[in-house]
Amino acid sequence: MSTQPSLPTGQRPLDHITVVSLEHAIAAPFCTRQLADLGARVIKVERPETGDFARAYDQRARGLSSHFVWVNRSKESLALDLKAPEHLAALKALLAKADVLVQNLAPGATQRMGLDAATLRAQHPRLIVCDISGYGNDGPYRDKKAYDLLIQSEAGYLSVTGTPEQPSKSGNSIADIAAGMYAYSSILAALLQRDKTGEGSHIDVSMLEALTEWMGFPMYYAMDGAEAPPRNAAAHATIYPYGPFQVGSQVDDTGVHIGTVMLGLQNEREWVQFCAHVLLQPGLASDPRFDT
Repeated sequence: MSTQPSLPTGQRPLDHITVVSLEHAIAAPFCTRQLADLGARVIKVERPETGDFARAYDQRARGLSSHFVWVNRSKESLALDLKAPEHLAALKALLAKADVLVQNLAPGATQRMGLDAATLRAQHPRLIVCDISGYGNDGPYRDKKAYDLLIQSEAGYLSVTGTPEQPSKSGNSIADIAAGMYAYSSILAALLQRDKTGEGSHIDVSMLEALTEWMGFPMYYAMDGAEAPPRNAAAHATIYPYGPFQVGSQVDDTGVHIGTVMLGLQNEREWVQFCAHVLLQPGLASDPRFDT
């Protein structure tokens, strides 16, 4: 499935945009990969020899890391040792011609190199600087490193995911993905704003705030002292029937196989149709036990 808009052959929305990225792991690479998908030239700066540490997560993608392949397609890679003055100078020369800088280095790293947003935007007013971190550029947790599992816990995500007996993390890096998506959409907005004002922007995205925003439903569900939504495995706290249901049993050569179907009904109209056309029992929809 393509998420790109329909344009004349050979043209993409960000063909004229250059992005420099000091990135590793998932959040920033996921953001910049989407910019690359829309045509931006993305120059990914990596450590010499080892590169982005996500390269070593596994070897499942024909000898390459599945995570790395997923979030780094369509990019150029440049190895720079930013502790070496000549390499840092090369990076600064790139930034002088770039439209966007995205970074998710360790807290304080860009400031020590003179690559923080305030310094860069004073030198290059049209530059858009996007910082992605665990906890944001201010506050008591500013200097702490963050990992996806920790953010899923701190944002309360594990309180609504899993079974009543066992909390479960998401099967993918949902905190990183949330931060990457907000960074991506904010950069697009900043590019539109620059077209109007001629000025760049400073964007500060944190994994914790991104995933906390996604926890809005549980927060409002439990407002004014109400009970929080329970962990319901694949079921739903407020909608029914919505989730897995076992359906009969079938004996085969290996023994008894219990089948499961996933139902997703969200309103009374769908319930009426389900009773009539799937269960073939239209009267259930008006049965006092099931009519709401």
